[in-house]
Amino acid sequence: MTRLFHGWRMVAVCVVAALFANALGLFGAGVYLHQLVGQKGWPTGLVSGAITLFYVVSALLLIPVGGIIARVGPRPVFAAGTLALGIGVAGIGYVEAPWQTYAAFFVMGVGWACLSTTAVATTLAPWFEKYQGRAVSIASLGASVGGMTGVPILLFGIARLGFAATTTTAALVALAVLLPLSWFVLKHRPQDIGLLPDGADAPHAGAAASRLAARWTRAEALRTAALRSVMAGFGIAMLVQVGFVTHQVTMLSSVLGAAGTSATVAATAVAALVSRLLLSRFADQIDARVTAALVLVCAAAALALQAAVPVPAVMIGASILFGATIGNITTLSPIIVRREFGAPSFGAVFGIASCAIQLCTGIGPSFYGLLHDAFDGYRVPLLLAAGLDVVACGIILSGRVRPGRPT
Repeated sequence: MTRLFHGWRMVAVCVVAALFANALGLFGAGVYLHQLVGQKGWPTGLVSGAITLFYVVSALLLIPVGGIIARVGPRPVFAAGTLALGIGVAGIGYVEAPWQTYAAFFVMGVGWACLSTTAVATTLAPWFEKYQGRAVSIASLGASVGGMTGVPILLFGIARLGFAATTTTAALVALAVLLPLSWFVLKHRPQDIGLLPDGADAPHAGAAASRLAARWTRAEALRTAALRSVMAGFGIAMLVQVGFVTHQVTMLSSVLGAAGTSATVAATAVAALVSRLLLSRFADQIDARVTAALVLVCAAAALALQAAVPVPAVMIGASILFGATIGNITTLSPIIVRREFGAPSFGAVFGIASCAIQLCTGIGPSFYGLLHDAFDGYRVPLLLAAGLDVVACGIILSGRVRPGRPT
């Protein structure tokens, strides 16, 4: 019997890490926003600012996170991220003042950076060559499962146990599951345990290594239109996406009620899961930039529909359509960078790219929140968000020329 390549065990741990990071971070933020605005009576824009801080903190840490994983491996980074995420999530249930909310989201931002797509993709980069796209896509499935299960479980727990007890329980479960997996399964490189990328034999591995021997510095990569288009295009796309996800619970509640909102958010995540499954099957055969552009057109249509026809059937259908774009936008940026700049340079190059993308992402919650407060509803922010997705589509396509190797 052929022994399972350890790289796929690494992928499995990354799936679990993405599940908790997205359930309690990305998707959980919308639940925390809804609870704090409802319970404390604080303005939506004020709480959205704390969520923006969450993304800004994580963005600033992505460059060192990618570099540390590339140098010493993922084990200490994933362990530290799990601890930070747990502390922040537990703390958000006990806040009594706005500054405490900002502090809790600050700590969660540290955890999110250490368990982010950047951390996952950098962790897997040395382990796969032939199946690089498939590995990253499968690892990202955890994000969809987290979104699919996280919001309903959090809302159910809050209704039965209360806000504080639910966030504390969620944090303890994350710590109990992720810490052992991170410490005992994650390794740095396949060569450290006598293996080669993809489990390949030595001749194939040598050929792959020779193709990817050249390394990019951050300065060299930043001079290319390829990297700049990834940073700008996916930055705008993630601003729109994360802002929508953060406000989705609040946006839908007034139209669908608690049960309908929970079901629609779960259906949105199911759509993201299905789209990620499709991407994992074809990731190594597709043109990733063209695929990203098509996905953004669909996202823009979904946002425009919700703005133009805010009735239950359209809100549900358009949310599901938008969900089908969520997973792919998150996953395609590291696939493009890994494909165009190679494995040896991935940690450094995608670290700087993901920092810029995350800084843009951090604007998303406040973009929707402040426009909601200014225009007394979500119609204007949804329309503007649709327009931004169209702009992002054009930017990503503009960088299709493969960058030349550094000399």
